[in-house]
Amino acid sequence: MNHIELDRDRCEGHGTCEQVAPAVYKLDDEGELEILADPLPEKLTKAAEAGARVCPVAALRVVGDA
Repeated sequence: MNHIELDRDRCEGHGTCEQVAPAVYKLDDEGELEILADPLPEKLTKAAEAGARVCPVAALRVVGDA
C-alpha cells in the first residue's frame, strides 16, 4: 500500500495540495498540514500524487511500501 512522506521542515502551508486533493490533505487552523488518508487507499493514490506534484516546495512524496 502507498503512503505519504511529508517533510514538515520544508512545508510552508501554501495549501495547494489541499486544493487539489481535499480528501487527502488539510491545513489546520495553524497552517500545519494534516494527512487525512495514510496509508493511502488505492482510490486516493492518484489524488495524493496530484497534490504532491503541485507543492511549490516539494514537501510531499507518495511512496509505495518496500
